[in-house]
Amino acid sequence: MVNPTVLTSTSAPVVLPTHTPSSSAYSPLIPAKFLKAFSRARQSISPALNYITSPKSKHADKGRRTVESSETSSSVASSQPSLEVHSKPSVYHNSRLDPKNFLDGPLSSNPATRLRQMLARPGIVIAPGICDGISARCAMEAGFDCLYQSGAATTASRLGQPDLAIATLNDFVGAAQMVCSLNPTMPVIADADTGFGGPTMVARTVTQYAKAGVAALHIEDQVQTKRCGHLMGKQVVSREEFLTRVRAAVLARDAIPGGSDFVIIARTDSAQVLGMEEAVARLKLASDAGADVCFIEGVKTKELLESTVKSLAPKPVLVNVISGGLTPSFTSQEAEAMGAKIIIFSLVSSVSMVHACRAAMQMLKKTGTDFSSAKGMDPKQFFEVMGLNDVIKFDAQAGGSAFKQI
Repeated sequence: MVNPTVLTSTSAPVVLPTHTPSSSAYSPLIPAKFLKAFSRARQSISPALNYITSPKSKHADKGRRTVESSETSSSVASSQPSLEVHSKPSVYHNSRLDPKNFLDGPLSSNPATRLRQMLARPGIVIAPGICDGISARCAMEAGFDCLYQSGAATTASRLGQPDLAIATLNDFVGAAQMVCSLNPTMPVIADADTGFGGPTMVARTVTQYAKAGVAALHIEDQVQTKRCGHLMGKQVVSREEFLTRVRAAVLARDAIPGGSDFVIIARTDSAQVLGMEEAVARLKLASDAGADVCFIEGVKTKELLESTVKSLAPKPVLVNVISGGLTPSFTSQEAEAMGAKIIIFSLVSSVSMVHACRAAMQMLKKTGTDFSSAKGMDPKQFFEVMGLNDVIKFDAQAGGSAFKQI
């Protein structure tokens, strides 16, 4: 009789023989050539089976997703945070990313590490929404130390379209590469919508964003045909599908070679669809799945924001403020007093650009000149906002002479 090895998981068990069937046990029912083929297959997968079922691994401490069960217990240990599969929801832990590790020392030149340091230390992180290179330059000139790449703003600036799931991963990554190149040390938090597909696509999104230099992304629980979080008629996916997206993002981050500090922000739009209680419950589960920051879209009152922060503590909470949107126009000081750790102003640059550009176009149409809308800014002054002096300085340091006179 063959003794079976059972690999337990959340699905039906897979039973494999523990040794090659002998000719005496199976002959003449099984031809000899099939027995030899089975033997070769068994030998080829034995190392993997031994690794999966081994109770110990030298890599098991790097991070762990753990749940207890009275029935079965098996662990998968790897060089990445490991998974012990049981029947209850999992709780992720990675000691390397503990906020305590980011409390001391100078701010890092790595934008993701820098953002973690900012989250671990006192003060609220203020990230103005940018939509292109001009708005990013203006934000840096104003002295902000973190930027937010809004999905709505990116869709509007790159495509001239509303925020209705029209922009693709390539659109967002292209925008992020440009923004992150302007100051590679400045953290950029980027909208990733729903992750643009299933778990594999979510993982690809994380990898592409990290390669572009993004410090953090937020991924949400709307359906794929999503819309701006401050519009009506939203639909959300099930809890489990949302958590699958979060887990995929965390796994992708942990698989980045060298140990990435990339920040995963879980966003729920369920408050307007299923109520605040469900929204908070989803974010608690997302936190257990490994999300670093929680984000409830459309928090309608000061009291709701305060209760949300309290319910999710000590996990940092992000609040999104859009003038005229679902959330009141909290100031950064008010949001900090309520316990929020990050505040983003998604459309601050886009809306102001519409007003300014509309006025300039109307004035040009009316007067036939752009003199009044220019407000005295000549081309050189405009290019100085875009980093002209840095380019001239670098060219000279390299021995160039093309820009001695500008």
